[in-house]
Amino acid sequence: MSIKPLAALALLFSWSAFVHAEVPQESDYYKITTFETPEGEVIEACGFEWMEDGRLAVCSRRGDIFMVEDPLSEKVTADQFSVFARGLHEPLSLTEQDGWLIATQRPEITRLKDTDGDGSADIFQTHADGWGVSGDYHEYAFGSKLDANGDMLITLCLTGSFSSKVPFRGWAMKVTSDGKTIPYTSGVRSPGGMGTDSHGNVFYTDNQGPWNGTCGLKILQEGKFVGHPGGWDWYDDAPNMGKRPTEPESGSRILTEAAKIPELIPTVVMFPYDKMGKSASGIVCDQTGGKFGPFENQLFVSDQSQSTVMRVDLEQVDGVWQGVCFPFRKGFASGNVGMELSPSGALFVGGTNRGWGSVGPRNFAVERLDWTGEIPFEIKHMKSTSDGFDLEFTQAVDPATATDLAGYEIETYTYEYRSQYGSPEVDGTRPTITTATVSPDGMHVRLVIDGLQLGHVHELHSNGVRNQDGNPLLHPQAYYTLNRIAVGQ
Repeated sequence: MSIKPLAALALLFSWSAFVHAEVPQESDYYKITTFETPEGEVIEACGFEWMEDGRLAVCSRRGDIFMVEDPLSEKVTADQFSVFARGLHEPLSLTEQDGWLIATQRPEITRLKDTDGDGSADIFQTHADGWGVSGDYHEYAFGSKLDANGDMLITLCLTGSFSSKVPFRGWAMKVTSDGKTIPYTSGVRSPGGMGTDSHGNVFYTDNQGPWNGTCGLKILQEGKFVGHPGGWDWYDDAPNMGKRPTEPESGSRILTEAAKIPELIPTVVMFPYDKMGKSASGIVCDQTGGKFGPFENQLFVSDQSQSTVMRVDLEQVDGVWQGVCFPFRKGFASGNVGMELSPSGALFVGGTNRGWGSVGPRNFAVERLDWTGEIPFEIKHMKSTSDGFDLEFTQAVDPATATDLAGYEIETYTYEYRSQYGSPEVDGTRPTITTATVSPDGMHVRLVIDGLQLGHVHELHSNGVRNQDGNPLLHPQAYYTLNRIAVGQ
């Protein structure tokens, strides 16, 4: 029996559509909605705050703060934006307390309030300003959310990449509820955002440059040092910090130097350069109880240059933080900086392409990422064991593919810890996966690996793994930073 040409063409198109529908896409699970912004306003959205009354506060790098009414509506139009304040100096972070909106701007932390109910701030109060400003364009200041005591942490970018020309540039500072500014952590280079995990630990993103071989996620702990010695002159004005640490050796490796310098905390998660972005920025933690998908208590980190959001799963081993990063969602309209997760599970993402450019073509954007309710097939957790890693999946795996060692590839590498700008991948190795064992419920695969490397990123590709419906992982790549090996697990 022959098939007529038009019928054959229709069959081909039908088969093509079927095949396309079977390939998982990020948009099947998380949908991006781009807000329409007011004409003539340049809203380089670098910080957000979900207000108690359901509005969304947005601060722009240009110095303005806007309020968005009903930001969860299916379509957000320009008339839902209103001006709350103007004239600030590069506000990059927002938080709220007792009716006050609190903005971290370049020279100070400012409290703002609308007392007459007209929708605009009419009181501006300096809350804290215990650091310097030289005018160098690098001198960003990011703030955390308030903790239960009303305290917060801020990170202050160096003057340029290498030095600190005015007080406490290159430091994290604690700002108390009554406005006192206390030195907290040294070694900051160029922060891009801050956030807390589900236990209240404060993390920040630092970007590739001197003493940062690649971008990374770092934890802020009192009295510690996170890598860049360019701001050390201010130890003389920080008696609570103790003595200045030993100078790190340029060209070494960060774990090597951490063994010699007690104050030095190794990078928690290294984001491999280009593979996971070039300018790590905002951080949020999913504490919505499953309203944003199956990744509760994990961190989401944005990247400005690649216009992406990645996912981070953390653990502590022998008191040291480490973890893994995964691709999560690409396709945003501009260079992502600020993020905020609403109690309902909507992730607000904003940004700019000014300065470094971005994959997203727009000069600026305010967007929302919503979970569709469909669960993607992903590696949910990747945890260190004494002889490899335990992978937990969001859906049960097909045992035949998950135990086939040909379906996995692994390599390791690290970065030089040095005073020069950035680093290539160095010290590369090719470990051997010797066994892959599936748990009885199909939700875990234990990989036994010969050749684990402390201080290295372990780049794992699980391209051959399928779920029980035969579908591949939405993101088969994983990048685990191994600072400690979990003994006895």
